[in-house]
Amino acid sequence: MIDVRPFGSLGGADHGWLKARHHFSFAGYNDPGRMGWGALRVWNDDAIAAGTGFSPHPHADMEIITYVREGAVTHEDSLGNRGRTEGGDVQVMSAGSGIVHGEYNRESSATTLFQIWIQPRSRGGAPRWGARPFPKTDRAGRFITLASGFAGDADALQIRADARVLGATLKAGQSVDYLLGVDRKAYLVPAVGSVRINGAIVGTGDGAAIAEVENLTVTALEDSEIVMVDVA
Repeated sequence: MIDVRPFGSLGGADHGWLKARHHFSFAGYNDPGRMGWGALRVWNDDAIAAGTGFSPHPHADMEIITYVREGAVTHEDSLGNRGRTEGGDVQVMSAGSGIVHGEYNRESSATTLFQIWIQPRSRGGAPRWGARPFPKTDRAGRFITLASGFAGDADALQIRADARVLGATLKAGQSVDYLLGVDRKAYLVPAVGSVRINGAIVGTGDGAAIAEVENLTVTALEDSEIVMVDVA
C-alpha cells in the first residue's frame, strides 16, 4: 500500500513569522485519519521568516529530527548546547526526561525545514542534542542514513527509536532501491522534485505513506531530493 497525500491536502497554519504544513495532526490541525504513521508522530514542513524563531519551550519523551532544506537554524537549549545547522544538514534532539530549547532563524532570508518527531522506544533517559553535515554529493544516487536507532548505523546521528531517517539525491531518470520489509512502515517526502515509488507518483512536498511493501524502487522524474523515515 502506498497512500499519496498531496501537499494541498495537508493541514497548516500561517503565524506570519512561521508558515507550516502538517502531514499529521498537530497543534490546531486535527485529522483522526492522520494521527501518525507507526512510531512517526509529526512531520511538519516549516518556513521560518528571517530574524524570528521558536522561543524556548519544553519537550520530553520524543526524538526530534530537523532536516534543514534552505537557510540555517540556530539551536539553544537548557543543557548549554549551541549550534547552527545549515541547508542539507541535520540536527537531532532526544528530549528524554525533559529539555527546554529554542530554534531560531538568524539568517537574512527565510529558512525552510522538515521537523520530524518519532516516538522513542522507552520513556525517560538523559536529554541530548547533536548535529552534523551530510553533503548532498555523498547521497547522490543512493540512500544514506541521517539518523538511526540501530547500532549498525554508526555514521548516523543517534536516536532512541526503532527507526531510521534517510536521504537521497537523484538525477532525473535515476532509481534507488530500498528493502523495507512487510513488517515496517515508511513515509517519504520529496523536498525537491518528483518521484515514482513502485508506480505511485509523489510530487514536491507530497507525502507517501507506505506499508506492507517488501521492496521500494524510487525513480526520479526530475532532479530530486528526498527524505524518508523507516519505522515500526
